[in-house]
Amino acid sequence: MKMSKEYPILLTRQQAAELLGIDPKSFDKYIRNQPDFPCIMIGKHQRFLKTKLLEFLEKHCTTN
Repeated sequence: MKMSKEYPILLTRQQAAELLGIDPKSFDKYIRNQPDFPCIMIGKHQRFLKTKLLEFLEKHCTTN
């Protein structure tokens, strides 16, 4: 994860993928499409709370 850049509280798809250091298409395929993945709708646009994104990853990802 890239932590050197400051990110807003609400992230776009592109910002969320950038924060995680992955391609936006990978973000869609492996993270965003999970049924319990939290998002906020602002009009027709999805936004992702940075704190909820990180909590989701901690809950769903295991290290080996």
